[in-house]
Amino acid sequence: MPFRSKFEEQIAKGFDKGGHIYLYEPSRIIYTLTCSYTPDFHLPNGVIIEAKGFLKPTDRRKMVAVKEQHPELDIRFIFQRNNTLAKGSKHTYLSWAEKHGFPACVWPDIPPDWFQYVPASS
Repeated sequence: MPFRSKFEEQIAKGFDKGGHIYLYEPSRIIYTLTCSYTPDFHLPNGVIIEAKGFLKPTDRRKMVAVKEQHPELDIRFIFQRNNTLAKGSKHTYLSWAEKHGFPACVWPDIPPDWFQYVPASS
């Protein structure tokens, strides 16, 4: 049976040696975290701008969760550079944003239409 760590394997061997009955990872327990997100900029047309110099993995996860839980928000990214997500990765900040449905650009090339007023549909 494969274990996720040597320590877990060591514990299982101890249980086995002691004749203890156990199940290893027989189920998943779902949990939710309650967090908050503070957007960097709000434009009068409802667009939310998130400015990122470094797009940490925790920020990527957070922004995907915000988008999933608040699909009505129009969140867009302005990146300082189009860096790769990790050393040696082919994926860039812009490709990550596109994959997850976030409009994005690299400073200072902000699309002019990001600032246009869009009247609410009636």
